[in-house]
Amino acid sequence: MTLKCNFPAQLPYDRYPNTFQEMKSDSLLWRVLRKNISKGQLTGYAIANLVGLTIILMAMQFYRDIRTSLPDGSSDSWSSEFAVICRKVSPLGIIGNGNEGFTQADISDIQSQPWAVSAAPFKASLFDVSAAADFGGRGFSTALFFESVPDRFLDIQPQGWSFDPESGEVPIILSKDYLNLYNFGFAPARGLPLLTEKMIGLVPLRISISGHGRQTTLRGRIVGFSSRLNTIAVPETFMDWANENYANTQSENPSRLIVEMKNPGDPRIADFLATNGLETSKESGVSEKMAYILKIVCAVVVAIGGVICLLAIFILVLSVYLLVQKNREKLRDLMLLGFPINSLCDGYMRIIMTINASVAIASAIAVIGARSIWITKLHEAGITGASPLPAILTAAGAMAILTFINRIMIKSRIKKCI
Repeated sequence: MTLKCNFPAQLPYDRYPNTFQEMKSDSLLWRVLRKNISKGQLTGYAIANLVGLTIILMAMQFYRDIRTSLPDGSSDSWSSEFAVICRKVSPLGIIGNGNEGFTQADISDIQSQPWAVSAAPFKASLFDVSAAADFGGRGFSTALFFESVPDRFLDIQPQGWSFDPESGEVPIILSKDYLNLYNFGFAPARGLPLLTEKMIGLVPLRISISGHGRQTTLRGRIVGFSSRLNTIAVPETFMDWANENYANTQSENPSRLIVEMKNPGDPRIADFLATNGLETSKESGVSEKMAYILKIVCAVVVAIGGVICLLAIFILVLSVYLLVQKNREKLRDLMLLGFPINSLCDGYMRIIMTINASVAIASAIAVIGARSIWITKLHEAGITGASPLPAILTAAGAMAILTFINRIMIKSRIKKCI
């Protein structure tokens, strides 16, 4: 007896070649895995992450708006990390405790402080200086003094800030306070015209220096105005050349130092100054304290936002772990059937990527909206504010990094199902 089996000419997967591919498609695979997803947990993650990220970005943007733009167009009062230090003058006119100026040991001591980055002395002119100018149909002359500091301690870097003895031209940086004194004090009383920074840069000066039995006249040119230095500054190259050729006296210990600090609002600075009989600008100290307080407030706000974001991430991680645990049997069977781990991750990652992208966009919109409220008040105070682009890029970058970390965690968790 012969048994005949009539097998079909084609197996099912040959007759319907797209069926097996459809079973491997993301849509069909996701229909199997999407069960047990808690919408409430994902919504909680999205809301918490949105609140935390928005708080962080708002604090960053507000700090940048205040720090980088001030009514006078300079950020020096808020972002400056420099201070000019000198010794206190006693009622008898003796500087400090009888010590004149700063010795090299004093400078080294200041540089070794935990709040100090570096320090440099003011080089003073050891020769006689006078300046003369003619404008407005009138001429005037006055005795002056010059000081110099290393170029890296200047808050402006004007063009032509160098001295060549052959050219005979001396570039000069004045304090902004001097220009204000002229415009609102000296000029009205003398009937002289008011000057802007650009106008005064066009006024030719005749600089006369003398000493050591020599005298010469040079051309002077005001190239800028400083908010940091309350002096008449010249390049160090000129100061070294002039002191070498025209000095009347021997070089003495410097009477002032300019110090670069890590944090101008550090309370240890005030303690050090009081202990050593030193002082700095009163107004500068107020600005430094305000900047220090602003940094602390913004740091606290950022820390609060960071804690909220960490809690949101914890919610997401817990949700994913619970979800993978509930689908443990399904995931294991699918991997045994040949489905790659990346395909199993993609379904979960689409949800997380969608949530993270939505959080980044929503937080950026919230920051721009909130900024439009406070920037109006800042504009009234003459503060233009900073660009919100860094905050937007921070939101996008943070969510991109978080998404990458989420994928690693999900993939690692799925591997453990085998």
